Amino acid sequence: MLLVIDVGNTHTVLGVYEGENLLHHWRVWTDREKTSDEYGILIRNLYDGSHFSSREINAIAIASVVPPLTPTIVELCEQYFGISPLVVGPGVKTGISIKMDNPKEVGADRIVNAVAAFARHRKACIVVDFGTATTFDYVSENGDYMGGVIAPGANISAEALFRQASKLPRVEIAKPATVIGKNTVSAMQSGIFFGYVALVEGIIDRMKREIRHETLVIATGGLARTIASESPRIDIIDENLTLDGLRIIYERNIASEA
Repeated sequence: MLLVIDVGNTHTVLGVYEGENLLHHWRVWTDREKTSDEYGILIRNLYDGSHFSSREINAIAIASVVPPLTPTIVELCEQYFGISPLVVGPGVKTGISIKMDNPKEVGADRIVNAVAAFARHRKACIVVDFGTATTFDYVSENGDYMGGVIAPGANISAEALFRQASKLPRVEIAKPATVIGKNTVSAMQSGIFFGYVALVEGIIDRMKREIRHETLVIATGGLARTIASESPRIDIIDENLTLDGLRIIYERNIASEA
């Protein structure tokens, strides 16, 4: 079985694959202070609670956008699974060409999403990832990564509103009953929720005007279903896109070594 680990700034998502089948996945808080032992115990407990055995894992692939935490995750893989993981980065075979001024600047999660989107759909795609940041990535009809957009995530904006405006409370990101709020909480939820829908639609429209041909729009990430489900600009919601991209990249690297 293959364990895939997507280390994000807010959450770390793990999945276990048998072949192309995602058997189970988990989402936990990313904690930069945790040691490899603490992460190892956490992951083993997740497995035991899901009726899997860590001894069934024979390969691991990692994408991380938290550089200080990457060595910790690699160490836990070696100590608790006895496996040297594949870490997505320079030198790893992805199967796509990165058409950026400096390809090394592109986050591993964005490359992994692009790989999965094109492998699944074989057409030009815009991938919208609702994470700590909201990212928009364009993959051409030839499968090349062409660039994208980075915006503050919805949670960052909500937290900034709470911290910087002394009389405003912290609110859940959810769709309110009406756009015009009748109280402070619903007014804040409206601004955050519908404001992000408008941001997403506006950027997609501008990207499509530059691309100038038919493009599939795929949403992924923790808030994908909450926010993207409101927008007709989103064609597909795929919450496990990053995990599948890690699986594909692992398989491509194993095949290249054979």
